[in-house]
Amino acid sequence: MTGEDQGFAEITRYLHQQPPPVIMRFLRSAGKGINRHGMIGQGDRVLLSVSGGKDSLALALALRLRLRFIPITYRLEAVLVDWREHPHSRESLEALHRYFSALEIPFTVLTAEMRPDSFGGRFDCYRCGRNRRRILFDYVRSWPERPLIATGHHLDDIVQTTLMNLFFRGSFSTMMPVQPFFSGGLSVIRPLCEVREELIQTVSETLDLPVASIDCPFHRTNVRARIRPLIEEMARINPQVRENINRAHTNIDHEYLPEL
Repeated sequence: MTGEDQGFAEITRYLHQQPPPVIMRFLRSAGKGINRHGMIGQGDRVLLSVSGGKDSLALALALRLRLRFIPITYRLEAVLVDWREHPHSRESLEALHRYFSALEIPFTVLTAEMRPDSFGGRFDCYRCGRNRRRILFDYVRSWPERPLIATGHHLDDIVQTTLMNLFFRGSFSTMMPVQPFFSGGLSVIRPLCEVREELIQTVSETLDLPVASIDCPFHRTNVRARIRPLIEEMARINPQVRENINRAHTNIDHEYLPEL
C-alpha cells in the first residue's frame, strides 16, 4: 500500500472512529459557522464545488465527518469543473477519485471551456468564478430538491473580499455565508466561513490531502494575492483582525455613519 493509499484508509477509519484532536478542532470550527447561519438541514442535498485545492478537499472532509456527530442527515455529491485550457493531470484526477471514494461521496468531473465566446475575449478571476458557478447551476437544475452548492471559501477569503470591495469598489460588502439565487430556488453556502486558512492548511498537511492544482495564469498576480500580505501584517498587531473584520458586517454602529 502506498503512502497515499494509507492516507485514504486513515480517512475511511475516521468515518467510524474518533478523528485526532486537530481534525476535531477543524470540525467544531466549521460546525460553528454552519449552525450559526442555519446552512444545512435534515434531508438537504448538497453539491460540493471542488477545485482540487486544499480548501474544497477539507470542506468535503468536514461535511462528511460531521455526519457522525449531528442528529440530522443530508446527501453529499461533489463536482470538479476541469477546464480544457488548463486541465488537471490524469494522476491528479485519479487521486481525487480515490479520495472521494474514501469519503463515500459521489464525485463527477465536468470538462468545460474556461473562456466561452460570450466573454468577448475578456477574462479575469471574477469571470472564471462566474463561469464555474454557471456550470454548477446548470448541473443542479434538474434536482427535484432545493439545491445547496457548498464552496470552500474560508474566513481569510471573506476578509480579503471585504477589503477588495472596500479598496477598489467603495463598497462595504463581502461573500455571504448563505447566498440565495433565483428567488431562493437554490443557495450557495460557505460552511468554512469561520475557519481560518491556517487551520485548513494544518488539516491538509496532517492528512496529506491529494491537493491538485492547475497552471492558472492569474494565480500569483490577482488582487486577492496582493491583499493577503496586508492582512497578515495587521494580524501581527492584532491576532483577531480577521474575526473583527468579518464581524464588522453585522456590528455596524449607525450613530457614526453619515446620513445619505
